[in-house]
Amino acid sequence: MTGKIDYLPVLILFPHARCNCRCVMCDIWKSTNEAELTTEELESHLAEIEQLSVRWVVFSGGEPLMHSDLFRLSALLKSRDIRVSILTTGLLLKRNAAQILRHIDDVIISMDGPEYVHDQIRRAAGAFSALRRGVSELRDRNPTFPIAARCTIQRANFAHLCETARAAKQLGLDSISYLAADLSSEAFNRSRPWDGARQAEVALRPEDIPHLEREMQRLSSEWGSTGFVLESQYKLERIVRHFRAHLGLCEPEAPRCNAPWVSAVVDAEGLVRPCFFHPVIGSLKSHGLLQILNGLEAQRFRLSLRVETNSICRRCVCSLNLETVVSPKQL
Repeated sequence: MTGKIDYLPVLILFPHARCNCRCVMCDIWKSTNEAELTTEELESHLAEIEQLSVRWVVFSGGEPLMHSDLFRLSALLKSRDIRVSILTTGLLLKRNAAQILRHIDDVIISMDGPEYVHDQIRRAAGAFSALRRGVSELRDRNPTFPIAARCTIQRANFAHLCETARAAKQLGLDSISYLAADLSSEAFNRSRPWDGARQAEVALRPEDIPHLEREMQRLSSEWGSTGFVLESQYKLERIVRHFRAHLGLCEPEAPRCNAPWVSAVVDAEGLVRPCFFHPVIGSLKSHGLLQILNGLEAQRFRLSLRVETNSICRRCVCSLNLETVVSPKQL
């Protein structure tokens, strides 16, 4: 791996810092920050985005659809032949369906379980019903528009993973992916890593691990040949090892990942990270994107990073390992 970046296929943008859910495994909803990425700010970086040959921008958050002018941001990117995806809670899909179909290439919905489990985790009344109505509206307008689900596994839903896949299928979604809840990083608006008590609210207990293993086996048995569940058996087993490692039952194991060499994450205040979990390497308020990505600090970070032994990477729940960008479902 090299220190310098000439090609950045994936750029993840947080268009603002707010959310409309209060999920138990995330602190983004606690933010009172009103910062937004403006069209003027994005325009000022478009030349460097093109120079880096960015092919895919993912709007993440928080809830991107709460941005005051999200679809103008998307239009700027799509005018450069850049694919645009949204990671969303799904609550605002119906209201924005026409604009989504016009300006967005695909939607990935956070889905934490069947209805009663999903609403409990999201702590937003009627969250699943709103999600259902939004998907229905998109499907009515364009039956082939790509819509996927993503489920974050934690104590409140680990026993309902097959039910979650069935619920996603019943909604008419194209696929579902799973990842483990992050328990140890400063990502997702945490001012510091969670203490033990907060981790325990989300983490699995030792007696939960056999149940999770059986649920993963059921997922593979029920969906393995269909392609609807995107994770391979190996990746499902790695989720189990993540929770086992947190309990000290095995050593943590880093995923295969080249995210710091093929992607960057930019938040609403312009802070740039090499991925969701590693520290900030610069700010767009004072430097250009290319200058940040190829500055001394960023190059030293990439040159010194050994994913397999790095303590943050070994606890990582969300890897990216790309040679070329094939599908948004890889993220």
